[in-house]
Amino acid sequence: MSKWSMVIDLDKCVACQACSIACRFENNTPVAAPDQAELGRAIRWNDVFPLPVEDEGEYPNAKERYMTRPCMHCENPPCTKVCPVGATYQDEDGIIRQNYARCIGCRLCTVGCPYTVRYFNWSVPDWVSPLTEHLNPDRVEGRGALEGPSIRPRGVVEKCTYCIHRLQKAHAQAEAEGRDFRSDEYVPACVQTCTGKARFFGDLDDPNSTVSQLSQKRRAFRLLEEAGTNPKTIYLQEG
Repeated sequence: MSKWSMVIDLDKCVACQACSIACRFENNTPVAAPDQAELGRAIRWNDVFPLPVEDEGEYPNAKERYMTRPCMHCENPPCTKVCPVGATYQDEDGIIRQNYARCIGCRLCTVGCPYTVRYFNWSVPDWVSPLTEHLNPDRVEGRGALEGPSIRPRGVVEKCTYCIHRLQKAHAQAEAEGRDFRSDEYVPACVQTCTGKARFFGDLDDPNSTVSQLSQKRRAFRLLEEAGTNPKTIYLQEG
């Protein structure tokens, strides 16, 4: 099995938020109303935010540091250990996923995640026209799921899945064509859309893959390494 990993080069990230928008439209993530966003109830699977450090320089040559944060897809995920019903789990590809039909909304996984990348649906997801025309029909949960866009209901936790539906679609395409699946056929939407070419994706166990080679760079680091979660989302610090 592949060990899927994402590497994000913070030196190349221009904080354009194209990854956030691509993630939202690819995964049918609901938009929070302004009053709900003020309460911290916005759902952002792939967040981009400024770091709480002093800006460098003065306008127009000022520099601000940004961070982008999808799910870490830990090899030792605390979120799966605290879920009382097994709704959050690690699949055979090592991707941390969520079974929305099983989720009871207790939010223990939200508390257990040290990266705060889990989001609770406080209200029924709603899209104002014409946003309804942009719902992704490929966003379905699990092989053999019902056709149509997957809309998470009120009262469940949701999260980044590395666009798992794209992996499923690539496997199905390879099978239909009677050939082996190639790892380069699977790319999450945020990686595909990154305007600064700051994101890389692939098999961490493949020594020839870009993510494997970048993970060995001196600039490579993982968030909260001391927590022992061993994230598969890896960063390259600014030079």
